[in-house]
Amino acid sequence: MTQQPQDEFDTSVENAEAWMKAIQERLRINDNTKGPRSALEARLRETEKICALEPEGRLKMDLVLMKADALLRCISEEEKHEILSKLKDIKAMWEETAIYITHCHSRIEWVWLHWSEYLKAQDEFYAWIHNMKVTLEPDIELQLGLKEKQWQLSHSQVLLNDVLNQSVLLERLLEEAASLFNRIGDPSVDEDVQKKMKVEYEEIKAEAQCRVKLLEKITKEHEQYKTSVDQFQLWLNGVTERLNCCIGETTKLPADNGLKTLQVLYDTVLVGGGRKLKCLEVQSTGVIQNTSPLGAGKMKDELEELRKALEKLKLICVEEEERMHKILKSESAYQSQARQLEAEVQEFRKMLQRLEDDLESGEKPKSEEDLVALWRKYIATRAALAAEESKVERLKAQLKELFRFSQNIQPLSDGVVAAIREYQRVKGKTFKMSTGTETELRQSFQNPLREFQLWKPSAQRLLDSTANVAEPSLTHAFLLQIEACLAQSSQFKEQLMMLQLKKDLLSSIFGEERAKSLLVEVTDTAKEREILHKSLLQRRSRLQSLVTQHKDFDAGFVPLQKKLSTIRAKVDLENEPQPDLLGKETRLQRLQMIQEELAEFIVQMEELENLVQSNPTHRRKMNQLSSDYQTLKRSLEIILARTEKHVREHWTFNNKLSDLQRWITMTEQKLESYQDASGERNTASRVADLEGLLAEFPSKEIQLHLVGAHGQLVIESSSPEGAAHVHTEMNQLTESLRSLKKMTISKEEENSHLLKLMKDFEQWLHVENDKLSKILVTKPSSCEEVKAIHSKLKELQSRVPEGQRLFEDLRSLQTVVGTSEDVEDLRYQWMLYKSKLKDSSSSLTPRSLEEPDGFRKRRPGGMCPFLHRVCWAALPLQILLLFLLLLAFLLPLVEETHSCKFANNFARSFNLMLRYEGPPPT
Repeated sequence: MTQQPQDEFDTSVENAEAWMKAIQERLRINDNTKGPRSALEARLRETEKICALEPEGRLKMDLVLMKADALLRCISEEEKHEILSKLKDIKAMWEETAIYITHCHSRIEWVWLHWSEYLKAQDEFYAWIHNMKVTLEPDIELQLGLKEKQWQLSHSQVLLNDVLNQSVLLERLLEEAASLFNRIGDPSVDEDVQKKMKVEYEEIKAEAQCRVKLLEKITKEHEQYKTSVDQFQLWLNGVTERLNCCIGETTKLPADNGLKTLQVLYDTVLVGGGRKLKCLEVQSTGVIQNTSPLGAGKMKDELEELRKALEKLKLICVEEEERMHKILKSESAYQSQARQLEAEVQEFRKMLQRLEDDLESGEKPKSEEDLVALWRKYIATRAALAAEESKVERLKAQLKELFRFSQNIQPLSDGVVAAIREYQRVKGKTFKMSTGTETELRQSFQNPLREFQLWKPSAQRLLDSTANVAEPSLTHAFLLQIEACLAQSSQFKEQLMMLQLKKDLLSSIFGEERAKSLLVEVTDTAKEREILHKSLLQRRSRLQSLVTQHKDFDAGFVPLQKKLSTIRAKVDLENEPQPDLLGKETRLQRLQMIQEELAEFIVQMEELENLVQSNPTHRRKMNQLSSDYQTLKRSLEIILARTEKHVREHWTFNNKLSDLQRWITMTEQKLESYQDASGERNTASRVADLEGLLAEFPSKEIQLHLVGAHGQLVIESSSPEGAAHVHTEMNQLTESLRSLKKMTISKEEENSHLLKLMKDFEQWLHVENDKLSKILVTKPSSCEEVKAIHSKLKELQSRVPEGQRLFEDLRSLQTVVGTSEDVEDLRYQWMLYKSKLKDSSSSLTPRSLEEPDGFRKRRPGGMCPFLHRVCWAALPLQILLLFLLLLAFLLPLVEETHSCKFANNFARSFNLMLRYEGPPPT
């Protein structure tokens, strides 16, 4: 019995071993990287084909494992060890083959890619060699100037750096070539090729270095020439600056010293300048040879300009020397007149200093008498300065005579101008000090009048503001202000009396007319002060009498005001939205308690009203408190009405939401009851119920929109957390109603389809049953009639499969919709029809016509007819049992993992441990 599995297992093992040996042989032949590129590519293609055959080997291994599984089930425990040993060997051989396939292909592919990358890098290197040869082949181009030569040198240095940097890439390329040659042994990467690459690189490197050295030499010569030109230019500028300084200093230094300096400069220009210019001409010869024609022309023009500048400097030195000789002749005549003018200026400045010292010798005046004495002193000084005006004119005339000389008279002119300016300064200072003293005297006499005019409006305003004052706190403050005004009024009285006693002094300061008008103004001011002073005294006495009144009112008003503030703070705290119905109802209770507190407050406020008499301040406070109370009451009533509205809206929303949720839950339960296997309801009534449910959905959707509208009102009156919760409830309700409608429509369609199938099957069964009844009613009288009836019965029997198909469709839909008594009735009628048809077919035979009906003998009774009737009666039960048995056989196919054939899953453990589904690692 185990021979066939044993043979199949051995055959599968032999086939697998033969396949793996063939693959290993092919791999051994192709496992070589030596040779030309075409051979390596052919071996790579061969290993790719071998890799493509790996699934075939895996199939052979799976076949071996399957055969081994079948064999292990039917052999003894002693033989299993041998089979498992063979399996272990074949699995090890397969793992070795799979690894060999991967490694061989990866190795060849890696060498192929390495070679390709090397060839690509070699092509790039030779392209670089060609570009560098093309770049370095032309001769060096002559440049316009130093900047262009520096740019040319920088470009060559960049090329040289590129060449030097390329050495690293060359070394890597040579290393790769040596490594590749060791692997493939191809002449295209041997040592000769490597030496050739290195030689070509060295030639490029030497050419670039020579070019850089030559350009460095040319650039250095030009830089040295440029430095010499700049130094010569700086020397010319320095000599020119020294000459200009010498020319500018001739007015300050003696003429003989300036002449000596000019002679030294002329010698320097004549000898040193010529020698420097000659050296520049010699140095420019070599630079011009390495410069373009246009650049050489510019260098020659530059040398010519330097030569002209040197000649011009020599000419300036000669002219300046001649001018110095002329200056020496007129210098002696100038000295005598200058000394005389300097002496007179010194004497004049001493006199001015003495007058200025007299002005500043006095101390700051401490009294009005000191101020008058100082003013008279300033008037005398002004008269003395006016007498020296003629002397100033004489000094100007002497200075004007000295301008005809060519000598520099600037120091002397500065001295004369400084003396005149000092005279003007002292004169202006005296005038300013006398005028300031006079102004100060005028202000000191007019200050009491001016200060009184400033004080008078403030005193009048104080009287007006205290006319109707009744607040005790304000009364105390006004008393302090009135005391201050009274003290200031007494001070004004003393100052005005002093002015009336200084009539003569006012006349000397202001003059007669101005002094009279000032005294009239002082008299009027004294009268006005007296009137204001009396008014202030009367107002002070009245305010002092008010301070002692009205203290009982404050004792009751302050606590009542604090209580109103506390109630207002409580009302302000209730403006925040609440998250749910409980929070809103709680806030409503708190607001009602606050309303009760306000009712108590109005009683206390009415009691305080009795204490208010005719005091306007107290009446104003009570009116303000009453206004605050009315405002708070209205605000509380608004918040209370709004909170009650929010609570009603939330209750309405919750009730409507609960009603709709309750209807959805009841409908879902009703739909689930249709799946019950009791089958108490028929299909027609179930379809009617489902249609009734569908008819209710439009009204429920309208109800859903109403719930949404109420929910929106709740959201507007709730906090963000409560609004989010209401949104969630509305979304869940909408989704529940949508899914329920979809489920109801599906149930209605399924039940309607079931009802249609039932009607079709019932109609078909009714037609067939009528035909059978007509056949059974017919009493055959001949063999031909019997045969006709028999053929009709066969025709009916041939349509039984069609009826069975219709009934099976009906039963399959019944398993989805649920059982129904109509289906059970049809099943019973169907079974009864098939039983009648079978009985009619078996009872109708040709022998039934041998005896007439009237003379046909009755067969003896016994057990056979009784058993026959019992079997026919039990036929529906037998069919039901067969149907249940069929279902029992089909159950394992529903879920394959529960099948009996997988109960022993030992065969599943025969899987290779090494699996690689991707491309070879490279």
